[in-house]
Amino acid sequence: MNWEDLIRALALVLVIEGLLPFAIPGRWRRVLLRISSLDDREMRTVGLMSMIIGLALLQLAHLFL
Repeated sequence: MNWEDLIRALALVLVIEGLLPFAIPGRWRRVLLRISSLDDREMRTVGLMSMIIGLALLQLAHLFL
């Protein structure tokens, strides 16, 4: 992996992060308000699950693509 791959990955994250606010801004705002009410433990759980799912998807992509 080189710097170009890292920049591409970060750019893709920004594109994906922007999809929901662009497509459904009202619903996205409500989701963010709900997320902001989570305590630290729940927020860490959400973050951990997100990382695990992301790593699993990367592994599946590596195996099958």
